Amino acid sequence: MSVYVIAEAGVNHNGSIDLAYKLIDLAVEANADAVKFQTFVADSLVTKTAKKAGYQMDSGDADESQYSMLKRLEFTKSQFADLQGYCHAKGIDFLSTAFDQVSLDFLCMDLKLAKLKIASGELTNAPFVLEHARTGCDLIVSTGMADIEDIKAALSVIAFGYITKHGEADPNMSNFNKAYSSFEGQNLLTKKVTLLHCTTEYPTPLEDVNLLAIDSMRQLFGLEVGYSDHTQGIIVPVAAVALGATVIEKHFTLDCSMEGPDHSASLGPNDLKAMIMAIRATELALGCSEKKVTASELQNRSVIRKSIVATSAIKKGELYSSANIGIMRPGTGLSPYRYWEIIGTRANSEVEVGETIE
Repeated sequence: MSVYVIAEAGVNHNGSIDLAYKLIDLAVEANADAVKFQTFVADSLVTKTAKKAGYQMDSGDADESQYSMLKRLEFTKSQFADLQGYCHAKGIDFLSTAFDQVSLDFLCMDLKLAKLKIASGELTNAPFVLEHARTGCDLIVSTGMADIEDIKAALSVIAFGYITKHGEADPNMSNFNKAYSSFEGQNLLTKKVTLLHCTTEYPTPLEDVNLLAIDSMRQLFGLEVGYSDHTQGIIVPVAAVALGATVIEKHFTLDCSMEGPDHSASLGPNDLKAMIMAIRATELALGCSEKKVTASELQNRSVIRKSIVATSAIKKGELYSSANIGIMRPGTGLSPYRYWEIIGTRANSEVEVGETIE
């Protein structure tokens, strides 16, 4: 299965629909599998007095509220519908993360998305996680700021949402845990949920990345695990692929110097292309788990390996000994493993110096 690369446009459109189209074009040119936006209603997402995060203050007015910033970055439903249609025409998947119930309903009921992303900040928002699961969509669940118990709790809610309908059972931890432990719940989680390892810091210091958590999460939960990257550059997401990540998500922009909350921690056009090329090369190099001789090696084996050869002229009937045979290239004669077997036996015919022993 090929690694699914999500080019995260997020809000790097700066509220401009024209810029959003250009971001889609860039994602297509870079050969991403999907381009993802963020769908929200600022009035439902954040209070009007909430402050911006530290990384958001580095771009734009530090005194601006988070609400005012997000209000500028909202798109209308019709704009998102147009973007989805444009993606379809360009042959790239359209994805978006919902941050409120109205937006979730819109993505599922109007745009009819089959795959949804749950953002790290929503992982502990159990009612919202439950509503995601009740859509029946495949879910990509980001785990930034979470520990194992947080992840298990969210998966329990998702399992409950997948296997129960409204009114069938009360949404509580006991029923969540029962759903998670059930065969049906585990089967649906395995089929429909991908976890994303993630560190919620922009940019993420390398010492906080902890890529080895990818394998730990895979073994613990038995699910596909991807990686949402917030480091600078492309090395870490490529390394994540080498460690088995099945999804890679990375922010990108047309210009990292643009004003906006996420531009400075995003990849520019050339780096996005380079990352995806490196991911595809890494996939190809990973191959399969079986250690076997490759087609390209076969042509070299007889040249590079060694065989038993005459180190001096040998007459018919003469005993083979360490004085007249040795091990040299090419590998077209008897295997060196038969060296001890040959010593002390007699030559069936004359053998010239350098000739392989047959």
